[in-house]
Amino acid sequence: MAPRNLEKFCGQTVSPQQLAEIVEIIETFPKLSRTELANTICEIFSWKRPNGKLKSVECRQFLERLEDKGTIKLPACREQFATKSPTKIQFTPKGDIQPAIDTQLKELLPIHLTRVDNKAQRQLWYEYIDRYHYLGYRLPFGAQLRYFIQSGRSGQILGCFQFSSPAWKMAPRDRWIGWSDAKRKANLQKIINNSRFLILPWVHVKNLASTALSLAVKRVPDDWQNAYGYRAVLMETLVDQKRFKGTCYKAANWIHVGKTTGRGRMDRAHARDGTAIKEIYLYPLSSRFRQELTGS
Repeated sequence: MAPRNLEKFCGQTVSPQQLAEIVEIIETFPKLSRTELANTICEIFSWKRPNGKLKSVECRQFLERLEDKGTIKLPACREQFATKSPTKIQFTPKGDIQPAIDTQLKELLPIHLTRVDNKAQRQLWYEYIDRYHYLGYRLPFGAQLRYFIQSGRSGQILGCFQFSSPAWKMAPRDRWIGWSDAKRKANLQKIINNSRFLILPWVHVKNLASTALSLAVKRVPDDWQNAYGYRAVLMETLVDQKRFKGTCYKAANWIHVGKTTGRGRMDRAHARDGTAIKEIYLYPLSSRFRQELTGS
């Protein structure tokens, strides 16, 4: 039985670590509305109904209950259709351009993936992505894990990874898997999306990107299971081929299965939002991935 001082959400115990993450999300993104905060927190902790919809109403009530107890401080209520201000990531000297790293991979080995798991690491990770990734930083929906790519020899940070919830629908992926809509809805959580991958712009090391990807497909499934209680069997990523050739994914044996339609990753209303058409790459994490996803 959980100690009495632990909070509960819909009968589920909320750990002190989750409460700390909620506080950090609110402090880091003060311009999000209460509803946006509830949606984000539901996605991060997978607080969903059996049909996949978020428990947003219950989560907002939970947050307001925490505020009444003095645990958190929520933003003031505002009109539903008020203009949304973009989130601003603070830039610091730590995130400035560094001296060039132009060497052979063997000079940096071993390469490590370092899990981003404290506030200082997260702030630097946010800054690197916002400054140097072409998509910038956006608070992702769904489960998520972040990493620094580091040299085990020098400790230098070479790049960043983010893994998060998968696309709701992608026709080429879904055809390649061969699952029905019902099986997709039931088993979608068994896919991880590599939603951000950045080699820092001052790092010029041949084969570093494919090496990092090879490490990720071995490390992330275990971390994901430890964090969220279920094991993924497939990874996906989207590559904007106007900017990139997907060479590192091909070198790391990811499988190209087609292109997106140009809708957003989580678009469930089939309304185009101007998102660029991207190439879809997949990586099986289990020899039985198809049976796991299709139930056959």
